[in-house]
Amino acid sequence: MTKVKVTSEERVDVKPASGLIYGLNDRPPFVEAALAAAQHVLAIFVGIITPPLLISNALQLSPVDTAYIVSMSLFISGVATFIQAKKIGPIGSGLLSIQGTSFSFLGPIIAAGTAVIEAGGTPESALSLIFGLCFFGSFIEIFLSRFLHLVRKIITPLVTGTIVSIIGLTLIKTAIISIGGGVVAQRNNTFGSPQSLGVAALVLITIIVLNISKNPILRMSSVVIGLIIGYVVASFLGMVNFSGLQGLPVIAAPIPFRYGLSFNFAAFIPFILLYLITTIESIGDLTATSAVSGEPIKGSVYIRRIKGGVLGDGVNSLIAAVFNTFPNTTFSQNNGVIQITGVGSRYIGYFIAVILALLGLFPIVGGIFRSLPQPVLGGATLIMFGSIVVAGINILSSVQLDRRALIVVGTSLAIGLGVTYVPEILDATPTLVKSIFSSGISAGGLTAIVLNWILPQELSESSLEEDEMSSEDLASEA
Repeated sequence: MTKVKVTSEERVDVKPASGLIYGLNDRPPFVEAALAAAQHVLAIFVGIITPPLLISNALQLSPVDTAYIVSMSLFISGVATFIQAKKIGPIGSGLLSIQGTSFSFLGPIIAAGTAVIEAGGTPESALSLIFGLCFFGSFIEIFLSRFLHLVRKIITPLVTGTIVSIIGLTLIKTAIISIGGGVVAQRNNTFGSPQSLGVAALVLITIIVLNISKNPILRMSSVVIGLIIGYVVASFLGMVNFSGLQGLPVIAAPIPFRYGLSFNFAAFIPFILLYLITTIESIGDLTATSAVSGEPIKGSVYIRRIKGGVLGDGVNSLIAAVFNTFPNTTFSQNNGVIQITGVGSRYIGYFIAVILALLGLFPIVGGIFRSLPQPVLGGATLIMFGSIVVAGINILSSVQLDRRALIVVGTSLAIGLGVTYVPEILDATPTLVKSIFSSGISAGGLTAIVLNWILPQELSESSLEEDEMSSEDLASEA
């Protein structure tokens, strides 16, 4: 067991990390460090490349552009992970905190991009708007990192749990479309073919079976294995098109602002909300990383790390937009890897950063995943997006679901899912209103924030009093 060096004032705030072999500042031998890093990469690889793949498919980008954006997602995740682990000045947590492409922004990004294309724009102009929104939005998280105590008063667990649930529920539609064969299949009347459904089911079942395995390595790599099996079966069925691999450059050179930057305020509204949510989620992830690494979860050291980590999130999202990819955030699944391996050393982050950066420099990696059939991707993302819903429910389970909370959650879910299921309900509204509320995440999220703000706390208190009275009545009757 590695001893944690903290001051006497903070020693009471440290939770022991059971089974921790290497602590935060220990340097494991090269072979052990490389193996631990490889397990982290397996746990996050699919999570990093899935958002750019789904966005590229939705915008119908060319194979070259898709491969490039996937490459940049991997490369920037490596750079961002290095910044978090190294801690450059005030930027970064100094923990083994792994960064990757955020799923939370998927819906608004696709909505903003498709709106440009439907208005007659090109995929390149759609990317210009998307990266502009991400670029300017990152300053929100950078700013909030200095005022975390205020953010946590506005975005409570009740609001966070509701919005995270809405994110997962609205993304499930994207997974189902992929399972059926994607947008192209919808257009050529092959959507939902038995072949597509069968391959998607195979991937989904494989992931479920491996997830209930007692072998931790199989559990961590279940999604990767499921995708590989689905890919192989789909190739035998003639569903894989390798033509997109032709003409790819050998090296993907990071080019700042390759697609330019543009801006639209109405499309920016959901991003403001999501950067708020990302800030809160990062606080939770960084706290969990501190705990499993045997580090303080209270006190001045903890606060500095949290502020540095959230600032790192914002700066890394800014860098991501500059280099043509999507917002980065801390990945919570890596905390499980720390627990399994017993390695909490931040120096492992350097190894992870190098692996991800090297993978990102070679477009063939993105090209291979670009050729991944939609049903294969859909089978994997269905369970991933379902897990986001469960994460939201888990947050809500920590909240007293009294009368006030039920109004907030119920109304927000209904409005968020309502505009997702029936978007034409807003067709007669002004353009600004339609742009803001056409996203289920922004509609439901704003509803949750406003209701949580304006509904009197007396509703909660009266609800608790009613519960107490009913309990007394039942006791007297008994």
